[in-house]
Formats: sequence, structure tokens, C-alpha cells
Amino acid sequence: MIVGMWMTRDVATIEPHTLISDAAALMAARRVRRLPVVARQESGQRLVGIVSAKDILHAFPPDVNPFAAVGSDRSPHPAVTAQIMSTTLHTAAPETPIEQAAALMAEKKIGALPVVRDGRLVGLITESDIFRVFVTFFATPHGGARITFDLSQDDRDVFGFISQTALQRNVRVLSLITSRQENVPVCVVRIAGAAVESFLEDLWSSGRRVLHVLRIP
Repeated sequence: MIVGMWMTRDVATIEPHTLISDAAALMAARRVRRLPVVARQESGQRLVGIVSAKDILHAFPPDVNPFAAVGSDRSPHPAVTAQIMSTTLHTAAPETPIEQAAALMAEKKIGALPVVRDGRLVGLITESDIFRVFVTFFATPHGGARITFDLSQDDRDVFGFISQTALQRNVRVLSLITSRQENVPVCVVRIAGAAVESFLEDLWSSGRRVLHVLRIP
């Protein structure tokens, strides 16, 4: 899984000279929380900054709502986005593994990464996109099951057992993911097919250490 498979390609953008009020209106209209700031060139849109809804709110007095349909007469002359945009940019490339993008967003506590190629903006990967990836990894079809193995006390080949038993029972292995939960190594497997119950019976007989089984009726 790479960023280019999940990123938003139709990205709303603004330019450095865009008024803050116009940026706020665009955010409200597109229902987005951030806008990449670009300089338009013949070769495409060169990323120069990013503006978030929080940046816009901080640019206005506390009693003025920049996202209101009608602005306040007491608001100062609108500033341009170049004055409030962040130029310290964390970005991804279309070929960046999705887990690396997610790790960077978590480390930097940011909700999105502009996706660039040769300095040109080609997309945006957001936390919502990451959630969609997560759902596809763990969504189990009706009639399937999700099994979580504890690997801390079992160094036997779990994949070997799963693949052999699935072949014998004609059960499909949809995914196999290894991770750590509170420093405990675990393996999460999703299976589906008419003989899932038989597969589970073989599992109980095998003596494998299982933390949880989620059966989807």
C-alpha cells in the first residue's frame, strides 16, 4: 500500500496572495480543514506552504468568526495567506508506503501531508484516508472470522499452520498482519469461506495461543 493509492487528487488550493477571508470561505464550501498554498507555474503547482483552519482562527480577533457567511464590520482589513501559512512542510511522495505517512503524521501531530513529486503538488493524504486504509485491513465479510494470535510464547510458524489448514479446509486467507500490543507480539488473520467453523475447530485442537476470535455471522 502506497500513498498514491489512497490520496485525494482533486485538492482545493490557494495562492500566497489569497485573502484569509477567501481561504475561510473555500474551506467552508469544500468542508476541508486545510489548504495547500501553491505558486502556479507552467510545470504545475509548486507547494510553498499550507494553511489550516486553526491558522485562520488565530488570525482573527476572538469575537470574529472568519467562517461566518457574513463578516463583521469590526474585522481589520483581511490579511493574505502568505502571512499566516506554515512554510515548515512535512510531505510525502506518491510512492511513500502508507504506514510511513501515518507514522509521520502521528509523530508530528498533524492531520494531513501534501503529496509532492519534484516539488509539485499532486495530492493530499489525510487522517481520514489513513482510517479508510485501516478499515480495509480489518473489515471481515459476512461468514468470515478474525483471529488474533499471541506470539509471545509460541515461536512456531503461524503462517505455515494457517496456510496449510486453509488449503485443507478450502478457506480463503484475506490478510495476515503482525504487530505488537503493549509489547506483546500478535498476529491478526482474517479468513472467509463455507468451512470457517471447521477451520476454527482445527485451530482449537492445535493448541495455538489465541487472544481473540471475532466471528461475523
